[in-house]
Parts: sequence; C-alpha cells; structure tokens
Amino acid sequence: MSNNDNVQKENDGSMRAPRTVGAGLFMILVGLFALYHSWGLTTGTTRQLGPGMIPQSLSVLLAICGGLLIVEGFVTRGEKLEAWKIRGPLFILGAVVIFGLVIKPLGLLLAAPIAMGIGGLASSETRPREIAIFAVVMTAFCLGLFKYALSLPIPLAPWLIGY
Repeated sequence: MSNNDNVQKENDGSMRAPRTVGAGLFMILVGLFALYHSWGLTTGTTRQLGPGMIPQSLSVLLAICGGLLIVEGFVTRGEKLEAWKIRGPLFILGAVVIFGLVIKPLGLLLAAPIAMGIGGLASSETRPREIAIFAVVMTAFCLGLFKYALSLPIPLAPWLIGY
C-alpha cells in the first residue's frame, strides 16, 4: 500500500472524532428540544422583542453550532467516545431537584449550600473543605445578586425570619 492509499482511507468520509460528533448531536437535540418548547411563544420584532425571541434564537444557534461540530468531527481527528460515569450527572441532577424542593420551606440561606454540597459530590476529586468554602461564597453571591441586586421574591430563611 502506498501513502496515497492511506490518505484516501483517512479521507473516505468516516468519522474521525466520535466525541466531537456526539457533542454535536447532543447540542442539536437540546436545541430542538428548546425550540419545540418555545414554539408557542410570540417572537415579536427586533424593535419590540416577544417572550419567544431569545429562547428560539438561542435554540437555533445551539443547533447550528451542533451541526458545525458534527462537520468538524468528520474533518479533524479527535478523541474517541469513552464509557460514561453516572456519578457526575446523578449528583448534579440530584442537587437541582433538591434545591427545587427545599427553596420554599428552607429559603435561599439553606437551600443553596445544601444544593452546592450535593453537587460537589459529583467529583471524587473535591474535598469537603473546598465544597464548604465554595458553598458559603456562592450563597453570599447568590443572596446579593438575586435578593438585593435583582430584587427577586426569593425567601431567605422563612423558618427563621419569616421571609
């Protein structure tokens, strides 16, 4: 076999970066999911944006970026797909669900650090002290941003101060 034969085999249209193609497919699926669920919202005009303009525009852009990733996966070399570990997605999803369940009864002062503590367990490389410091700093940031800067009606500690 000559070098020309090897070059032709490499450029025969086969997938050269399965991980990139997988990421592109995932982005397209998320974009289509978001577009489907925002389809009923009116987009408005560029002068007067409707509630559907941003979600629909971003979902289309996400799907386009996913398509570009798929093309890149067939053109450039990349990493192969590996087996997925369930620990990360399980703890992150669990943290989001727990936050949603406890935000009203416990308030932001407890719900945020609880969710961040659960989310921190997603990696075996994190240490409890790091998680605790991160949870305290991020809770203070979220408190300042959502409660005071944006004035959102999020309960702080209804069990302690009533709101």
